[in-house]
Amino acid sequence: MKLTGNTILITGGTSGIGRALAEALHDRGNRVIVTGRRQSLLDQISAARPGLTALQLDLGDAAAVRRFAGRMRDDFPGLNVLVANAGVSRSEDLSAADWNMDDAEAIVQTNILGVLRVAAAILPQIKDRSGAAFLATSSALAFVPRADFPTYCASKAFLHSWLQSLRHQMRHCALEVLELSPPYVRTALTGVQQLGDPRAMPLEDYIADVFRLLETGPVPRGEILLERDLPRRWAERDGAYDAIFSAMNPAR
Repeated sequence: MKLTGNTILITGGTSGIGRALAEALHDRGNRVIVTGRRQSLLDQISAARPGLTALQLDLGDAAAVRRFAGRMRDDFPGLNVLVANAGVSRSEDLSAADWNMDDAEAIVQTNILGVLRVAAAILPQIKDRSGAAFLATSSALAFVPRADFPTYCASKAFLHSWLQSLRHQMRHCALEVLELSPPYVRTALTGVQQLGDPRAMPLEDYIADVFRLLETGPVPRGEILLERDLPRRWAERDGAYDAIFSAMNPAR
């Protein structure tokens, strides 16, 4: 993926990893459009980065996503990069007497259906363009799950598998298909406590590492994965899955 001279659409670009990517890419001279649901955050990011376009979009509204694609074709005909970053994470206790599917449905709606909707709407516009790229935010938890976040981890495992198939099917197009698989990073994904958790990787360090990986050339298998997360990526192959799962999910 080239890092300058693009027109880039980033969903879920008003906070966390999405916002950090948007600001870094804008500062490198790209034309960046971010979407989100909360107008206050959209106003905040566009004020902080004059020239960055911030537009409201609810990925849960299929008709709105289709209308938005038309707007992209009309207003941003040079669009060549899509970053599907919007995601939610919630813990779930499946053993609880009052457990229901509300949180699971919300996660699937955003993390899976949201990605599929925006991909279906935007990829036809960009897939044959020079420098075209599609990047979706998965997670290192796609490889070995945290058992207290079952649907979140499963949604990222879905994305990992789906992106492999998409990459294969797009092999004759100009489109580069990339999977961003972050570790535990200091964002508010699981709540404000994550922002100050010393176990979490500082966001600015993570973004710097992502750009270093992209700058060195094509990433193996299209997976933007930090070296520290390779043991999880290859846990089953290396016979380490049970040990890593147990370490991540200690019995209490």
